Amino acid sequence: MHSFYDFITGPMVWISLAVFIGGSLFRIIRMIRSVAQKERFIFSYMSLKYSLRSILHWITPFGTANMKLHPVMTAVTFVFHICLLLVPIFLLSHIVLWEESWNLRWWALPDALADVMTVIVIGCCVFFLVRRIKLPEVRYVTSSSDYAILAVVALPFLTGFWAYHQLPGYSFAMILHVLSGEIMLMAIPLTRLSHMIFAAFTRAYMGSEFGGVRKAIDW
Repeated sequence: MHSFYDFITGPMVWISLAVFIGGSLFRIIRMIRSVAQKERFIFSYMSLKYSLRSILHWITPFGTANMKLHPVMTAVTFVFHICLLLVPIFLLSHIVLWEESWNLRWWALPDALADVMTVIVIGCCVFFLVRRIKLPEVRYVTSSSDYAILAVVALPFLTGFWAYHQLPGYSFAMILHVLSGEIMLMAIPLTRLSHMIFAAFTRAYMGSEFGGVRKAIDW
């Protein structure tokens, strides 16, 4: 058990980082090359002005017409993504690991707040799961991979909460927390989680086309 823990907190960390960074760069380069080979005309109307305008509207809560039509889904989605990003980056225990390894340190969330945000992420994952099961229009386009991705996202937070509060079996929870976090990191460029990589590019493209070509808005 100790040797396995040493592996997942040592070599496996570098492997997961290499897959995440290398996979992300590969996907971005492949996207750019594909556009250059098949649809080079897209570059001619890409606009920083319309790209930023579109991105700004889509990262603003209730900034689009569709968001206003689905207020509950919008609120849950924004809270989910905010907590999902902030907790791993600004959790004190994670920052301590960075400081011990690379002598890097930054501001940390209060433990109590990080705890609440962790519970929020778990609760949002339950909401998304129930939504996929209950709503016919969502269930129709849901595959087994969607449930797997939801589990990949929820598990690091669930096990982190378990380990932090030292609930029964927390030693096992800690191992599962580290491993599930690494799996999630590697899954980002390889699954539909890659939307976190391509979201800005998609909005830049849509904003430029609608603003510069169609003379319309895309929200």
